[in-house]
Amino acid sequence: MASEGKNLTGVDIGSSAIKVCEVRTSRRGGRELVRFGYHPLPAETIVDGHVINSGAVVEGLEKLFHRSKRRSVALRASGHGVIIKKISMPLMTAAELQEQISWEAEQHIPFDLAEVHIDYQVLRERSDHGQMDVLLVAAKKEEIGDLTNLAVEARLKPLVVDLDAFTVQNVYEAGYGAPAPEETIVLLHVGASITTVNILADGTTAFTRDIASGGNAITEEIQRQLGISRDEAEAYKCGGDGRGIVPKEVPELINQVVDQMAGEIQRSLDFYLATSGDREIGRIYCSGGTANVRALLDAIQERVRVPVAVLDPLLAAQPDTKQVDPVALQGRTAQAAVAMGLALRKERERGR
Repeated sequence: MASEGKNLTGVDIGSSAIKVCEVRTSRRGGRELVRFGYHPLPAETIVDGHVINSGAVVEGLEKLFHRSKRRSVALRASGHGVIIKKISMPLMTAAELQEQISWEAEQHIPFDLAEVHIDYQVLRERSDHGQMDVLLVAAKKEEIGDLTNLAVEARLKPLVVDLDAFTVQNVYEAGYGAPAPEETIVLLHVGASITTVNILADGTTAFTRDIASGGNAITEEIQRQLGISRDEAEAYKCGGDGRGIVPKEVPELINQVVDQMAGEIQRSLDFYLATSGDREIGRIYCSGGTANVRALLDAIQERVRVPVAVLDPLLAAQPDTKQVDPVALQGRTAQAAVAMGLALRKERERGR
């Protein structure tokens, strides 16, 4: 999509923390990260994508924005209330597509159309077959409403709602460039409770899937097996985090859980390869807080036999060290990917 106006402030309300990024175009025409904020949320604030403790979220937003004059924000939606489908349709004009899309959505979206916001984008036209590939997205109005209401309650002005998969893709393309036409790239965003798979082939989204598992699964297994608090388990998962020596059982527990997670990811990739006719995957990039768990990256690489790297969102916008404390970003860059992708969105979107 073409866009204009100032960049929006990206606000990623995740199940473990709120992350905020603000990006500005520098005088030399590059992009700079001029603000990064991080506010942890209490456990059970967001469960299965539903906000249970809205007060904690509003309070966190108010703290993160208490000094900010810029209040136009882009938010992200994810989870069961969002459906993404790639569909094939006969070639048609933009006007015809706009008329036809509701009928297509009825065939592919398992919700009542009155309950959802629909959006779509033409991925590519295949003139030789008289067909075109269209990405169809539906998000439940109630969930989008709940999300934007939280922002409004914190005196913010939500202008855009984007999806995890597309925000990470924004960061990848801004930082690494568009993938080569013959290259297939997998973007995995492994959050606390959801893993989002986005496969890019021929330069566009070819397959997306949300897996209902993330870093919390590792924390919960350590907590359960060792009979310790959630905070202690989280610290051990992250390599000790200043709490002394990590018990010897922890690496084995982590390996068991990440192997299950890697197996689930592998099944998604196998399904894509079996149904798309694509021959191979070139590279996998991981983002999200759980991308810091090295054992997960190793488990995915071992199962899929494809190089796995941590996505670096700072390639999309270098931090302005006068305004962003590098220490605040330390160990948090992988978690900043969605907020950074949102911060690349502009105030006014033009056309499709």
